[in-house]
Amino acid sequence: MTISSIKFYDFTGDYTSNPMTVSIITDQWQRIPIATFTGDQYASWVGPYPNRSTSGDAKFMLDQPITNARYLVINTYGAFPTEMELYGSYTPPTQAFTPALAKSVKLKDMLGVNAYEWNFEDGNTPWQINEAKMTVVKSFAGIRHYMDWNKLEANEGDYSYNPTLSGGWNYDAIYERCKAEGIEVLACLKTMPDWMVNTYPADQRDGENVPLRYGKDFTDPISYVEQAKAGFQYMARYGSNPNVNPALLSVNTTPRWTGDTPNSIKIGLGLIKYIECDNERDKWWKGRKAYQTAREYAANLSAFYDGHKNTMGPGVGVKNADPNVKVVIGGLASASAGSDYVKGMIDWCKQYRGYNPDGTVNLCWDIINYHMYADNTSSSQSGTSTRGAAPEVTPINKIADDFRQTAHRQSYDMPVWITEAGYDVNQGSPIRAIPIGNKSALETQGDWILRTALLYARKGIEKLFFYQLYDDNGTGGCLEPRVWPMATILPVDLLLISCIKPRSFLESTPIRKQRIAIRLLTGMRKMVNRPMCWLFQMR
Repeated sequence: MTISSIKFYDFTGDYTSNPMTVSIITDQWQRIPIATFTGDQYASWVGPYPNRSTSGDAKFMLDQPITNARYLVINTYGAFPTEMELYGSYTPPTQAFTPALAKSVKLKDMLGVNAYEWNFEDGNTPWQINEAKMTVVKSFAGIRHYMDWNKLEANEGDYSYNPTLSGGWNYDAIYERCKAEGIEVLACLKTMPDWMVNTYPADQRDGENVPLRYGKDFTDPISYVEQAKAGFQYMARYGSNPNVNPALLSVNTTPRWTGDTPNSIKIGLGLIKYIECDNERDKWWKGRKAYQTAREYAANLSAFYDGHKNTMGPGVGVKNADPNVKVVIGGLASASAGSDYVKGMIDWCKQYRGYNPDGTVNLCWDIINYHMYADNTSSSQSGTSTRGAAPEVTPINKIADDFRQTAHRQSYDMPVWITEAGYDVNQGSPIRAIPIGNKSALETQGDWILRTALLYARKGIEKLFFYQLYDDNGTGGCLEPRVWPMATILPVDLLLISCIKPRSFLESTPIRKQRIAIRLLTGMRKMVNRPMCWLFQMR
């Protein structure tokens, strides 16, 4: 694009002390200022140079036409013209876009659930698996482990896994058992450790702040070195590479009490294939201290991925611990606005990571990931909805198409996952499932979850994790919060039992609970054999 002249309509207000500036970014990532708006005129058209006294069309002309403009950057403290017009020429791209590739997605491989370490182990015996809880977990093909960084590194540089210094949990046992049961684990390393939170002023402390020390530059990869080091330590232990230098690793080896078995260094256990860099880094609702722009999060990911192309020293970045690990974008909360956030991340990589020898952009993630709760407004987590809605009457299908197209056109057909979706049953929730006809809210929840899974499978979304395993506060879990012998299988298990692992469920379940499962499966058959208007009833 070429820009030859700019016109601003100046109505009221004077912004001489804090003017608006306009810059462009070229195809070579040069940022060039081209215009200033001060607002010191009234009800008239002004040009790009407020201190010039030229007249006629000449006052709108740039000194030199700007060529190869790719992006327009407006910097303002609140000063805006009433109108802005740009004149020049535009050459459209010649690239012909093709549709996203069709992907065959199997439900048995696709479906997972969000869970915590206490969904596998008890707080009073955190060193061992609770078999009753594990029986329930085995219904799922995947687990998104919601894992607080503080569990791994309660003190800076002091790593722990079995037991964790915070809580005493045995992560080794959880991951070993999941692998034995054929359950894929996505490790979501999220939130800040307490020692980092405490670098902030008292009134700004929040574990969900951007993961860097107070005062650090959000745009600089080196600001995220502590998180990138934690990722390296974690993947050195749980990844597939047995050749990590032990001298780079550290664990807390101090027994907690006499006779306690402390942590020990382990390498290449082969238990984790996927790791997610934080959670909802575009969370706008907690203010600037907790929000990252797309370019800031890309800088964060570049450190986490490979120590910003191995420029941050040894022992930094998950790929430097295990080149085979797949890095997942932290689930995006703003997906209803489209995939522009991901495109902004790609642009940062073009500028700061460059291109691979084959001409592809050197991206610092392997899987695109977003969150989506279908509701009766925009499905944007905006808080304006009054209830959930059936997936087919919401925009989630178009949103999935948009992310798939971005993955196809700009990310080389990398997988797209959704790591949070679902509905509440609490009737005060803005994403609640509702009673429909003779169906309870609980039955509607199961119905809508099933249809959500089928919709995303058709759209080529390769993994879907429901939020969450247990209904901790009476709102949105897949199971009731009681220990398994008293737990009730909710309607969602019509899907889980029949589509994922019915044999393992029935073989490992007492006869009384087998009858529950059989009744549910019978109900599933009856539901499918009913008229389609019942299965796909929408409100």
